[in-house]
Amino acid sequence: MPEELFDVVNEHDEVVGRQPRSEVHRLGLKHRAVHVLVFNACGELFLQKRSLTKDCFPGTWDSSASGHLAPGESYDECAVREVAEELGWELTAPPRRLFKIAACPETGQEFVWVYRAEAEGPFRLHPEEISEGGWFAPAEVSRWLQERPQDFAGAVPLIWRRWLAGEGGHG
Repeated sequence: MPEELFDVVNEHDEVVGRQPRSEVHRLGLKHRAVHVLVFNACGELFLQKRSLTKDCFPGTWDSSASGHLAPGESYDECAVREVAEELGWELTAPPRRLFKIAACPETGQEFVWVYRAEAEGPFRLHPEEISEGGWFAPAEVSRWLQERPQDFAGAVPLIWRRWLAGEGGHG
């Protein structure tokens, strides 16, 4: 199977080229991704545990769904695709945009749009992507991140801080 290609972007999130996934990550080139936070009616957040076969952050906890944009794909299109691929949930429209994070070391040089969706599950987790998942109260996530940040994929602490700061429009 050929290696995934990513759009490479500049500091303004404008496409300036295209490179294979391994080169983008090896060279630390700026690229694009989405993270979708799925909450249930009780206000709990669904987190996924990344498969041990993932090339980045294997076996760590991550946003409900996340992934890189395919070449030419919009952030909204990617959010819908990633939710379907990872959670088996077909959205009829893009989830609600919360905030955008500029490419930085914490995101692995990804520009990230963070989205919010509401669902109760159950989900059909993609076994090559996700080893398990669960619902967690926001206070539990905060405590867990404070006590064991190493349990989480790289961008999650930054995303959670931004969400807690009110940029997520929760409340």
